[in-house]
Amino acid sequence: MATAAMRTTKDFLFVWEGKDRQGKLQRGEMRAGSENIVNASLRRQGILVTKVKKRKMGAGRSIKAKDLTTFTRQMATMLRAGVPLLQSFDIVGRSHPNPSMARLITEIRNDVETGTSLSAAFRKYPRYFDHLYCNLVEAGEEAGMLELILDRLATYQEKTLAIRSKIKSALTYPIAVMIVAMIVVTIIMMFVVPTFQDVFKQFGADLPAPTLVVIAISNFFVHYWYILFGSIFIGGYFIFQSWKRSDKVKEFVDRMMLRLPVFGDLVLKGTLARWTRTLSTMFGAGVPLVEALDSVGGASGNIVYQQATAKIQQDVSTGTSLTLSMQSTGVFPPLVLQMASIGEESGSLDQMLAKAADIYEAEVDELVKALSSLLEPIIIVVLGVLIGGLVIAMYLPIFNLGKVVG
Repeated sequence: MATAAMRTTKDFLFVWEGKDRQGKLQRGEMRAGSENIVNASLRRQGILVTKVKKRKMGAGRSIKAKDLTTFTRQMATMLRAGVPLLQSFDIVGRSHPNPSMARLITEIRNDVETGTSLSAAFRKYPRYFDHLYCNLVEAGEEAGMLELILDRLATYQEKTLAIRSKIKSALTYPIAVMIVAMIVVTIIMMFVVPTFQDVFKQFGADLPAPTLVVIAISNFFVHYWYILFGSIFIGGYFIFQSWKRSDKVKEFVDRMMLRLPVFGDLVLKGTLARWTRTLSTMFGAGVPLVEALDSVGGASGNIVYQQATAKIQQDVSTGTSLTLSMQSTGVFPPLVLQMASIGEESGSLDQMLAKAADIYEAEVDELVKALSSLLEPIIIVVLGVLIGGLVIAMYLPIFNLGKVVG
């Protein structure tokens, strides 16, 4: 339960400067709840703090997940080829196209050169290297197989990045089309319909019901557009801030995402793929199961599975098997439970979980392809009915006038 309590604590990012026991200047970043925690943590490391400053989590962030994935893959390749660690940093840093990433690599390289372990150097930059990354690197350093761990990390990052990209692309297309449709409808309601309304006044005849409805909606748009769009903006901002700050709202949204028709299955399979891939990578790297579970929940990207992982971790720490702990949460499908059970019995848990991750990643690919081919005609039909209905409603009076004249 202590782990769960730690996760609910509000953390901030602090930039610090200080001198180590040899008097050398050290710089870094630390995520903590307050400035006092940063000072206490650095004092325990033997660093005399001279400056601590809070920084917004997203301030000036220009290093993307793809940059970190490329860096990890390049370092793994260099070390596997026998290139010394510091020389690997020099080569990767000089060739990196992102100046921010190149500076970060240089700073880490300087820390390592002064005797800091690689995992400790990474921990100074929590914005870019999370607990999972640092824990795996630390395990690799202790076991003397850093190049193998970095290779696993790179594979994990590449697969995670790919699956997130596929899910985003599947969700982005319909959202983008809906936004464009709203813009088109707004333009029609505010500028096109009023022009037709002026023409209809000259007819001196009763207008059809569909036309009257469209004109009424148009009048509302014209006279109260600031209320309409202001409400949408304020409501959206309020919902976003509530989701960002409230665990209850975040849990509600994450649960609803899993229950969405069509898209819910895509989100679920993506979450399961990340969960099984993360645990497989951690356990395969030699990290004890209880410690590995500490990083798995957050990597899943869904608070429902984060809470389930906290419960699993508590059960496993008291001697319950992983499979029974997972089964008791009620959020894992039979395939994952079966793979975990076989893995525990055969002593190949990491391989079986990796196989489960492969299966779900393949299913995500198939779902994305199916959604892409299915959504396009559906969206075309919806837009055709919406825009076509507005056009027909505006032309009905003209058609009726033609019949009267005829």
